Amino acid sequence: MQRNIKSLVDFTLGASDGVIGKVKEFYFDDETWVLRYLIVDTGNWLTGRIVLISPEDLLTLNWENKVFTVDLSKEQIKNSPDINTVFPVSRQEEIKLNQHYPLAHYWSVSGHYLSSAPVPIVIALPEMELEERKQTSLKDKDKHLRSTETITGYKIKATDGEIGDVEDFFIDINTWKIDFILIDTGDWFPGKKVLISPDKIKEIDWETGAVIIDTTIAHIKSSPEYDPKRELNGAYTLILEEHYNSVVS
Repeated sequence: MQRNIKSLVDFTLGASDGVIGKVKEFYFDDETWVLRYLIVDTGNWLTGRIVLISPEDLLTLNWENKVFTVDLSKEQIKNSPDINTVFPVSRQEEIKLNQHYPLAHYWSVSGHYLSSAPVPIVIALPEMELEERKQTSLKDKDKHLRSTETITGYKIKATDGEIGDVEDFFIDINTWKIDFILIDTGDWFPGKKVLISPDKIKEIDWETGAVIIDTTIAHIKSSPEYDPKRELNGAYTLILEEHYNSVVS
């Protein structure tokens, strides 16, 4: 099942013994494009704190009522350790958390992740501190967790020029992997929106706010237009794959 990130914002997150707060955004792994955490605003319950919940802890997904429930108690979340490091969360900080929770490491000694499965970690951060971290330089190579909210609006740079902006992300709820990025071509091709796989992304320039893709403007221009009424099933994804693997002169 495919869901876009924006449709999941403001979902209520419930613990085993009460409401935790509202889903605010998501952190994803910029190597595997898997969502690692739901960022939850605890509101008046834990004033000034944001908690990061792993998708692995989700028990039920109630789409109609916009409610997620987790296999955690409010007390567990309240007592979760704060992370005092620059944004995004680094592997070193997750090692510290691993000493607190009985968790398995999900990266190898070479720095590559061993599995696409999310890791059940809860992190609590002061809300103001979280916002400050988004503005921090991201030069340390061992940091891999990035904010979907931050990347939204980044310029899309093809091999021969700019072609639009990041508008949204589509994820597979079964794997929590980002399968597509929605591009708004804006002033380049007014009114047209297209989907592109993360496989086509060469790099993300965090300092200039740009997503650099390994394809041309012509490829984007001739891509099938995104239709919000059309289900993102295997047939449609195959059409997109064939398009981007073809040669456009």
